[in-house]
Amino acid sequence: MKDDHSLSPHCDCRESPSDRSIPEKPCEAALATYRRALTEGSLPAGAVPSCLRALHLLVPDREAPGRLVPVPPETASFAALAPIEEVIAEQHRTLRSARATLAAFEGLYADVRRQESPALTRLSGTAVISRALDAGVSGCRTEVRTAHPGGGRPAHALEESLPRDLGNLRRGIRQRTLYQHTVRSDRATLDYIDQVTAEGAEIRTLPEVVDRFLVFDQDLAFVPFSDDPYSALRVRHPSLVRFLVRHFDEAWARAVPVRPERAPLRTPVVVSDLQRAILQAVVSGETDAAIGRRIGLSRRSVAEHMRRISEQLGSTSRAQLGYLVATSGLLDD
Repeated sequence: MKDDHSLSPHCDCRESPSDRSIPEKPCEAALATYRRALTEGSLPAGAVPSCLRALHLLVPDREAPGRLVPVPPETASFAALAPIEEVIAEQHRTLRSARATLAAFEGLYADVRRQESPALTRLSGTAVISRALDAGVSGCRTEVRTAHPGGGRPAHALEESLPRDLGNLRRGIRQRTLYQHTVRSDRATLDYIDQVTAEGAEIRTLPEVVDRFLVFDQDLAFVPFSDDPYSALRVRHPSLVRFLVRHFDEAWARAVPVRPERAPLRTPVVVSDLQRAILQAVVSGETDAAIGRRIGLSRRSVAEHMRRISEQLGSTSRAQLGYLVATSGLLDD
């Protein structure tokens, strides 16, 4: 009897990716051919789709060359899946080997890092912070930069820092300090400034200083830790220290030098800077208390400045003052 299936039927199995020999889902031709093979016992090789051969569901008939016989899927799975399972097993062996190798390097990395100083360290307690500052002072080689926001510094802080600062200056260390303009009316801070400038320290003031920080040379800094007055952050990260140095130097270039013998006198520049800062805050909608905290003045002093400016501009309300300031050109550079 002549066979009507001398040519392989069209196979449209869903393959992903396209070059895979084993499909994700069998095509209708494969299912129909396998059913016919089970019914007839064997089929000509040319009548069998390639996907059935790839799955080992039809294999060569040893007794009839050129024909294929069907085998149970369970039996076919050994031949079809064994190469895939071997590849997976090899990948697992490679994964375990890579993990073991990286673990050895992790140990080495940890050992080396333990010998290094941490880039950021939280210091808690005034005694701990004071000892850390003493260590920073003793290790300083060329320059100390410090910035102090607010008005005059507390007397106990000045007493604690004075011997340390004088010792540094007498060792030839350059010391530059930034304060806010309001420090010029604080007698205790001016006494401290008088003593350190006599030894070569340089002091300047600005309307505002963003935050308190100290930088020793260009490799160690101390900054407040969040809002906790009893904690500080010791910074050794080179990029962060360089950022603080640049921030300080830019502020220093804009600041006004302090001459202790003339500091109590409100120079026109200082008065202008203070009033400018207050006017900018008024335009921004800040309250007197918020302005005072930021520029180091009492709420009453801020109110007095605003009263004088209001009289000059003819303002009768805060809202009108903000409008007149914004449109008067007083804040133009």
